[in-house]
Amino acid sequence: MTAVQKIRAGAPPAGRRSAPPPATTGRHRTRRRFRIGSLTPWLFLAVPLTLLVMFTYLPVADMIGYSFTDWDGTSPTSSNVGAANYTDLVTRPARFEVFLVSGFYLAASFVQIAVALYFATVLSFNTRFRNLFKGLLFFPYLINGVAVGFVFLYFFQPDGTLDTLLRLFGVGGDHLWLGDPDLANPSLAGVSVWRFMGLNMVLFLGAIQSIPPHLYEAAALDGANRWQQFRHIIAPSIKPIISLSFILAVSGSLAVFEIPYIMTGGSNGTETFVIQTVKLAFVFDKVGLASASAVVLLVLILLITWVQRRLIPEERVELS
Repeated sequence: MTAVQKIRAGAPPAGRRSAPPPATTGRHRTRRRFRIGSLTPWLFLAVPLTLLVMFTYLPVADMIGYSFTDWDGTSPTSSNVGAANYTDLVTRPARFEVFLVSGFYLAASFVQIAVALYFATVLSFNTRFRNLFKGLLFFPYLINGVAVGFVFLYFFQPDGTLDTLLRLFGVGGDHLWLGDPDLANPSLAGVSVWRFMGLNMVLFLGAIQSIPPHLYEAAALDGANRWQQFRHIIAPSIKPIISLSFILAVSGSLAVFEIPYIMTGGSNGTETFVIQTVKLAFVFDKVGLASASAVVLLVLILLITWVQRRLIPEERVELS
């Protein structure tokens, strides 16, 4: 048999095609692409999730562990005291009286939300120099809290900037704005309004700008003025953002620290719960008790936030 005959003998019959190769290779490629595609989001989230766990959840877990000890913050060892720290907090109502100070900041938060909503509404319309006003109103939020505290220390000094401005309006006399217990907390709460109002304004402004323009046009054709447009279009449309601002206001008023700590150190009746916790840890060397106090504050904020979400459920607003 010649070589040509051998080749013909091994070739498939005419009119028949050779069997296709197995499809396992294509399936493996599809599965591999599916696996890579499903892992891609987690690859992008790996770094932020690692940082979140490392600098948030692990410290919180350590704090909860310290709350069951009598550690002083410096000793290499500590003993387990069980729930003694929590019992100490509960049996001393004076430790929770500092929450009364948070009432001043809570009231100031409502003022802050109202003022921010006003400016956001005004600047959402065609107003001259509105970009300039946006920057000026948001700028205080960009300033470091320590710098804000030192600036307002001079502002509230007796015969200082505020007293000088009041004299221009016929209100004479020197006032102990930070030394008088009746004036200290309202003064510090006013500083928080000035500093954080810009943040709420930006949130409201972003929500207002997402409202379709044709709703304003239809309202204008019906003869609606600015107040009616705000009442029937703007307020219902940004209701989720307003409810979010109230949640942040309540939780923020419970966790006030920077401004009163820098400006008064918690004296003259301005001590907040967080300042009290910091003093327990770093002044009286009771890190275990301070950790228990921080855990209680965390639970209170989570509980209040949960109650608020139950009372004000999230609503989906349809803009059309």
